[in-house]
Order: sequence, then structure tokens, then C-alpha cells
Amino acid sequence: MSLRQHIKQLETRLLSYPRVLALLAGATTTLAFSPFHLWFLAVVAPAVLFFVWRRTDVSRFQAGFAYGLGLMGSGVSWLHVSIAQFGDLGWLFPLVITIGFVVIVSLYYGLLGWLVGGFHASGRVELLLVFPAMWVAVEWLRGWFLTGFPWLQLGYSQIDSPLAGYAPVLGTLGVSLVVTVSAGAINLLGEKGGSRRFAIPLLGLVWISGWGLSLQDWTMPSGESLRVALVQGNIPQAEKWAPEMLTPSLVLYAEQTKKHFDRDLIVWPETAVSAFQFQVDEAFIQPLEAEVKRQGADLVFGVVQMDAARERYFNAMVSLGNEQRDSYYKRHLVPFTEYLPLKFLLWPLVDLFTIPMSDFTAGDGKPLMKVGPHLVGMSICYEDAFGNEMIEALPEAAYLINASNDAWFGKSLAPHQHLQIARMRALETGRYLLRSTNTGVSAIIGSKGELLNVSPLLDVDVLTGEIKPMSGSTPFATIGNLFILAIVVLMLIVAFPCGHLRFGRGGTVDR
Repeated sequence: MSLRQHIKQLETRLLSYPRVLALLAGATTTLAFSPFHLWFLAVVAPAVLFFVWRRTDVSRFQAGFAYGLGLMGSGVSWLHVSIAQFGDLGWLFPLVITIGFVVIVSLYYGLLGWLVGGFHASGRVELLLVFPAMWVAVEWLRGWFLTGFPWLQLGYSQIDSPLAGYAPVLGTLGVSLVVTVSAGAINLLGEKGGSRRFAIPLLGLVWISGWGLSLQDWTMPSGESLRVALVQGNIPQAEKWAPEMLTPSLVLYAEQTKKHFDRDLIVWPETAVSAFQFQVDEAFIQPLEAEVKRQGADLVFGVVQMDAARERYFNAMVSLGNEQRDSYYKRHLVPFTEYLPLKFLLWPLVDLFTIPMSDFTAGDGKPLMKVGPHLVGMSICYEDAFGNEMIEALPEAAYLINASNDAWFGKSLAPHQHLQIARMRALETGRYLLRSTNTGVSAIIGSKGELLNVSPLLDVDVLTGEIKPMSGSTPFATIGNLFILAIVVLMLIVAFPCGHLRFGRGGTVDR
């Protein structure tokens, strides 16, 4: 049997189980993200899904949904860790919640399959225009609908690939677009005639252009470098809010800070001070502030602030130093952990999940805080997943700070995936980013998304290094997602006259 016949036989066997093939493609996509960093799989796995869509009669909705189950089932399995370990609910109920969440998020990929299933055209049109444009449109929808869940957008996987050069211009969604265009072009390599000859130069153009863009400096240093220290306290989540742990936690952070007063800036994680600020202000914060001023340093720390008059409290970051105190209040809260949708109906869930501090009020205004002589772009934990919100700090912000508490996720994939997301924010904005976390992974990130220093996971550590204040704006920081959304609309407009609408089953089965 010839090689061609072997390939044909393998294709026939694979296509006998299209839903399983799509499911495996989704699970394989997880390997493209951190901590695995097999970024090329973010091109190969969607290419397999496109192959299923075009080469079989299976419902494109079903194939898309199966892909979503594979991706989300493997990629966000850490949700079970958070609920089971820290919700004190045993193992069955957290498993049910996790499966339910995975199914719901997978429906986005089912929606994607349904949308592309309603439009049929030639190979080039579907693979290079319709599939990529619809993919990005659904990722964009997933990024804001019902407060948004932009985790595992394809673009994040490319932070270390040549395609990362597109991020400062088009943002993460733009990188997702060139990834899926590449996936479409790979499918064209298997088709006859001019499609193959067209696909090879297209792939070369896309990838070489990305590499070329990565050499471009969109922003520039402004002022002297800052010596920084990020304190990672490694306070277990199960103990963090226990009253008897407050004093040991404060002592740990204070002692580590005093060892690094030679630094210009010291940053603590989200809610490193696990109490209301007014409760510890006189006894702890004021003496610490006086010492920080004497040493000529600046300190940024996380704490809960209360507006007693209005009976509200905020997840806050506070800056201390020779400048006047300033605060930033978290704006994008996480549903069911920091606030409760439909609270009048669902309030018993707070007691069920035993989540402390679960009724925060969202802040407003720009995500900026004065730290020493600079304005800094601020984000707390999950906020750094929303690039279109973080660019509101530019061009004023000289650098970025993200304070997180990923202790909820233990030794799962989540801390590594979250760090990858933070790296993309630095690349998109052309700013250094300081990521200070309770249990890791803390990091000093360069203005092109490169890791300059990284802490170990689940260990007490003080990360030190230097950053440069930056000025100027990247194209993405200026325009946001409007440009990539305009490109998506244009691609669909161009594709529309080239095909026909037919909502039903399967692909065109072109050979």
C-alpha cells in the first residue's frame, strides 16, 4: 500500500468519529497554553476542527460543542480545585458545578459551529474568511457577555511565537484571527489546484509579518529605572481570613518589606492585609507608612476598604510613600465570589460556599493610581483578563501593576494561565508589568511580554528587579478592539456574496 493510500485510510478512520476527533482537538488546544507552551498546537487543533466541519456531514454545532468540551474540560478543570478545596463542599457538588460551567462555556463553540454551519462557500472563502472571522466574533462575545470569560482565547497561546508581534497592533483577538487564518491555510494545503499554491505564500506572509512586527518598538523609556520588590507571602487560602492569622501575616509582610527598603517600590498582593483598613490603620499602617517615607521608598498593598456611611466595601490597592496616599478600587468584580447577581434570590449561596468578603462594590473611573512620581495602570486579579479595560489607563500610565490571589487554584493550571494573560497585557500596552501574587506565580514582565524574573509557586519569596517607566501608546492601546472588529465585519462582507445561507447539517464535503 502506498503512502497516499495509507493517508487516505487514516483520514477515513478519523472521519468515522468526527465528534470524538473534535473533542480531542479541543483537549489538545490546552497544551498550547501555559505551562505547556506548545503554541503551534493552537494552529493545528483548530485546523482539525475546520477539517471536521468541511469533510463530514456531522452537525457543525455538535462538532463545535465537542471541541469546546475538550478545551474547557481540560483547560479550566482548576475550577473544581477552587470549589472543592476552599468551599468545604466535599467532592460531588463541586464536580457538578464544574461540569455545568464547562458545558455552558462550551456552548460558545457550539454557537460558533452553528453560525459557520449556516453559510456555505468554497474552501478559500470558508477557511480564510468565514471560520476565522466567526471564531474571533464568538471570542469577543465570550469576553463580555454575562460579565465575560475571556480565558483561553487562542491569542494568549502565542505570547512566545512569531505571531505575538500582532498583539500591540490588534490585541489578543487579532492574534486569534491570524492563528485561525493559519489553521484555515493548513486545510487548504490538502486541497487540489490553486488552493495549495495560494496557502503556502499566505502562511509565509502571516508568520513573517508577525515576526517583523515583534521587532517594532511602539513605546519608549521615560525617566529613570525603578528598583522593585514583589513580596509573595504564600498565606494558605484556607487560613488567610482566619482572625488568628492576621497578625502573623502582617508581621511576615512587614519583615520582608524592611529587608528591601533599598528598593524604590515594594508591592504586596491582593488583600495582603486581610482586614478592613480602618481596623489596622492606626496600629499597623500608619507606623509602616512613616517608615516607608523615612526610607524614601513607595509601598503598594492590597486591603479591603469600607465606606461606612454607605455600608459598602471595596477590594482596594493602596499606595504609601512621600506622595499623598492614593487608592484604586477593583472595577470588574467576579460574580459569585466578589458579588452575587440577583442577590435577593441567591443570597443563601454565599453561606453555602463559605466565601469571605463576597459582597464587594465595584469601583469606577480610570484604572489609575498615583505611586510615587508616576501614574500606574492598576488591575486586581481577574481584571487583567480584560485588555480592552486595561488600556483605559494609557497613555498616562508609566507601568502596570496586577495584584492577585491565585491561592484559590492550588497546584493547577490556573496560576500559569493567569501569568500568560498578564504577559499579553504588557505586550499589548508596551508597558512593564509587576504581577504580585499571594502564592504565585509572581513576575516582573517586560514591555514586550518577556519574563524578567519569576517566583516559585506556593513558596514565600521576594522577587526583585528593575523596570523602566514607559511613554507612548501602541496602536491597540489607542484603538482597542474596534480595529479588529472592523476587520471581522469586512471579512464577512467580502465572504457573503461568495456563498449561500443554509442552516443545517455538516460541511460541503469538498475533495
